[in-house]
Amino acid sequence: MEALVASGAVADLILACLVLEAIALLAWRRWRGTGPTIPDILALLLPGAFLVLALRVALTGGPWPLIPAALSAALVAHLADLSRRFRR
Repeated sequence: MEALVASGAVADLILACLVLEAIALLAWRRWRGTGPTIPDILALLLPGAFLVLALRVALTGGPWPLIPAALSAALVAHLADLSRRFRR
């Protein structure tokens, strides 16, 4: 387990789960005709994806400027999601 975290592979697994979630939501919408739209899915998953990317950079010793960049992107995506929700 330690190697999984230290290598950053845990972040890759989480990102893969986010991709699978997006695919499942898209499939549900196509199959049932209801559910979140593509913009809704992106707004839902992007903040988390950017947070996980920041985690991956930190765990793997990547360039430090990428960490605040990913965190800033997560904030912008989160605020965009909130904005979409409050406009409804």
